Amino acid sequence: MLCPGLQAGARRSHVGGSRLEDGRESRQSGAAAAGFQANLSKVNQSPPVASRISCVLCAYNEADRIQNILEAVTGHPMLAEVIVVNDGSTDATEGLLRRFPDIKVISYSPNRGKTYALSRGISAASGEHLMLLDADLAGVTAKDIEALGAPVLCGAADVSISLRGNSLAIYRLFGLDFVSGERVIPAALLRDAVAAMERLPRWGGEAYMNELIIKGRLRVAVVNWPAVFNIRKYSKIGRWRGLLAELGMISDAVRVLSPWGIIRQNLALRRLAYRAPTR
Repeated sequence: MLCPGLQAGARRSHVGGSRLEDGRESRQSGAAAAGFQANLSKVNQSPPVASRISCVLCAYNEADRIQNILEAVTGHPMLAEVIVVNDGSTDATEGLLRRFPDIKVISYSPNRGKTYALSRGISAASGEHLMLLDADLAGVTAKDIEALGAPVLCGAADVSISLRGNSLAIYRLFGLDFVSGERVIPAALLRDAVAAMERLPRWGGEAYMNELIIKGRLRVAVVNWPAVFNIRKYSKIGRWRGLLAELGMISDAVRVLSPWGIIRQNLALRRLAYRAPTR
């Protein structure tokens, strides 16, 4: 069965005021949340069929790593389509993608960062739900993909977010990785936000999505992925360049939220979250 042990939640989503931590109204995120609210009833009235999920992967120089996840998602019965955004790769990523004729590839140059790549994939997706995945995952299987999608398809949650085996210890202790790149989310929540995402910092996408989730008071399922790991940047591009890249990710999150905003966002998400049953 797709949904053992999962129960549909009774709480209905609401869209509250759209204000960032400094008190200024965020018109863009508020409009996106309001647009989602208008479409939510249509999504909830549709049968929970797997064909509603579009999978979006963003890749930059991932030729040595992306094949693993492509093998897990290509032809997966839960997914209607797989879209890979090749974000200005200069390695053999483009050639590797040609080995998978059933996926849709969006390529451009130069590299513009993950958040912009996500906006391109979201714009091209046709499903009612989006499964957003990083391209540098190790150990991911078709069963992990099913586990991530099941809480949403079963109606037990509006959003699901992975908790990987190598998520930071503080995230695992807290029970939520707020910057996880692996999540299932209603497409209606993000389609109205594409223009805003195009203008965000390179690594600000997850923090921005989290704000929309919080404003919509969406139910969040945390899906444990103990055998799945993302490849750290220092393993891909060297210790010092990797360290700078990791610091850049943190800096972008701060630019979107501020340090206090990060704390506030984590606490707000945790209140909306529950741990999905282990499959």
